[in-house]
Amino acid sequence: MSLSNHPLTLRQKVGQMFVCGFGSVRPNAEITKLIEDYGLGGVIYFRRNVKDAHQLAKLSAELQHLSRSNGGLPLFIAVDQEGGMVSRIEKGATLLPGNMALGATFAPSGAYASAKVMGKELRQMGINMNFAPCLDINNNRLNPVIGVRSYGETAELVSDMGTQAVKGLQDMGVIATVKHFPGHGDTSEDSHHDLPIVPHSMERLMGLELAPFVSAIEGGVDAIMTAHIVFAALEEDGLPSTLSYRILTELLRQKLGFEGLIVTDCLEMKAISEGLGVAEGSIRAIEAGSDLILVSHLLDRQITAIEAVIQAVESGRIPESRIDESVMRIMQYKFKRDIQFDKLTTIPQASISTPEHRELAKELSRKSITLVKDEVGKALDLIEPTLVIWTEVQEGTEIDEVVEREGTLGYVLSEITGQAVEEVYIGLYPSAAEIDAVLRASEGKKQVVMVTYNAAFSKGQTEIAKAVAGEKDLRFIVAAGRNPYDLLEFPEVKTYYACYENRPLAINSLARVLLGKEKAVGRLPVTLSEQYPIGWRHEKSEFE
Repeated sequence: MSLSNHPLTLRQKVGQMFVCGFGSVRPNAEITKLIEDYGLGGVIYFRRNVKDAHQLAKLSAELQHLSRSNGGLPLFIAVDQEGGMVSRIEKGATLLPGNMALGATFAPSGAYASAKVMGKELRQMGINMNFAPCLDINNNRLNPVIGVRSYGETAELVSDMGTQAVKGLQDMGVIATVKHFPGHGDTSEDSHHDLPIVPHSMERLMGLELAPFVSAIEGGVDAIMTAHIVFAALEEDGLPSTLSYRILTELLRQKLGFEGLIVTDCLEMKAISEGLGVAEGSIRAIEAGSDLILVSHLLDRQITAIEAVIQAVESGRIPESRIDESVMRIMQYKFKRDIQFDKLTTIPQASISTPEHRELAKELSRKSITLVKDEVGKALDLIEPTLVIWTEVQEGTEIDEVVEREGTLGYVLSEITGQAVEEVYIGLYPSAAEIDAVLRASEGKKQVVMVTYNAAFSKGQTEIAKAVAGEKDLRFIVAAGRNPYDLLEFPEVKTYYACYENRPLAINSLARVLLGKEKAVGRLPVTLSEQYPIGWRHEKSEFE
């Protein structure tokens, strides 16, 4: 493929290197301007763009038509559809388990099957690039941003699961984008807000953090997303990986032999935007070796960044040959994955999510539920007074994972059994009033089940769990609705499950296990403690 066959102006070539977001469910003036004025290379969807799967298919078709009618190339249309806790599309698409839930099955074939379903449905919605899977190794239990987005804590598990997920997506014509290179797993800061630093030696990085990316490269992954993290052993000048020539070109391109697309994480994250700024960050990322620059939100930043790169080429700071190198690679992958206008303009009439897809999701989810500890050994008896404590992610928080109350554990238990189950809701960081309300509600109950959500970061959740666990003549069960490490905050709890997510799919699986209708066969993909190592599951429960 040659640029001479597709003559582009400098403005259009630079535009091809940008992937931008916008804030509506139809093409608005902002995204229209970027496509018309700059020949934008791609767009990224977030929940703000999504009503349901069919609406999204129409939106994709409209955007592709807009690009074609303005003389542009077919668009990359991207999304962060990791599964589990990071699922931008829910209505009309199959809800699939996230990475750590899949890791708990220790079955790479399941990761492949799940990704293949995901890829098929994404292409039906006109989405041809997925910013997934995460190949970060979660070996830091205090990591605030990766956690269950990782398959587990070992290079072998993450490599095995991740390479199969890549294959599943790409077999369906979707560009897989592994992230966050060179590895975001062993950090205790979130690069959305800070600039994390990883101090490990090169020997350690090659043996652990980098190993899954090496496997993905050997397996033919199309794209790799960079991390806004400083790796001291790789970059002596303290630059985040996204801006480092040593990391992106010398390590990733030259040493590891990666020939695919290098995509930045969003440059509006504070690790970049509050340092160099988005415009200078875009220039530096291209100088470092990036092909695609991700600017997800604000139009003024998007335009400023594109114009800054154009000016950098016109001034001679960036050779135009460097731009041509990335544009050729972009065109190559648009051709390779058959990203054409006429491939993305037919709106599916049948349901995108099929019964077969949903059954696969249920099967994988059921295999993930992990019984970590059980000193009681019997199923729930809902004839007894029962209370569910549900930790609720509410609108307006930074976490984009709100679960409708029709998907809570109390609701699901009531639906399955036909017996009313009392449920009380608490926030992620319960107030004194919420704590008091929970303790009053638990009085006189025979059974209480609490679904926590990252209790290691919430003193209020921990206080509730400890208080209820101390009540006499009360059976108390805790299920971790996100990170499995919550047990370490309240070891006195006698029965503890790891669910890895609080999505309706996982909660249905948990409910069936609690009622004795299914066995908890998942195993820990991370170590909680010496007593509960990776691979552990409790196997002595009477109803197992």
